[in-house]
Amino acid sequence: MSVLPYVDPRAPQGLLHRTFTRFLGTRVAAWLSMHVVWKLDPVLLRVTRGRFGLGLMLPTALLETRGARSGRARRNAVIYFHDGERVTVIASKLGLPEHPSWFHNVCANPEVLLAGRPFRVEIVEDETSRARLWELADRVFPPYAAYRERAARSDRTVPILQLVPR
Repeated sequence: MSVLPYVDPRAPQGLLHRTFTRFLGTRVAAWLSMHVVWKLDPVLLRVTRGRFGLGLMLPTALLETRGARSGRARRNAVIYFHDGERVTVIASKLGLPEHPSWFHNVCANPEVLLAGRPFRVEIVEDETSRARLWELADRVFPPYAAYRERAARSDRTVPILQLVPR
């Protein structure tokens, strides 16, 4: 089982973290994410049992879903934070017009593993809850705000998922 440290989104972030997340909001970082990181990160997280990923100081964990059509295990690295006992994950895909494939998988099969721990996914629909969670998400990863704006230009609402421990 991998390590899943508790991530308090209200904890103050240091200068290095703020600088790193500012870089992650650039086009260069988006290109790296789309062409390199999404392929390597799941492998690194799996091999190191969650101790090291390309997110470096970002709270990332390996999300294992079941393919919507195939039923096969699919693994993706995701940024997460805690909201009490629940773990929150954002299906942003850089704000592109389509949802990430893993989101379609969790809609079809909401029983997932995060860092090897079992969870049941609930999609947050309530606007008050979404606003509260966006405020927390933006503290953990400020580029989410730009991703939301980009997604809105193509009429996509970025899903917020809460993982409930089983």
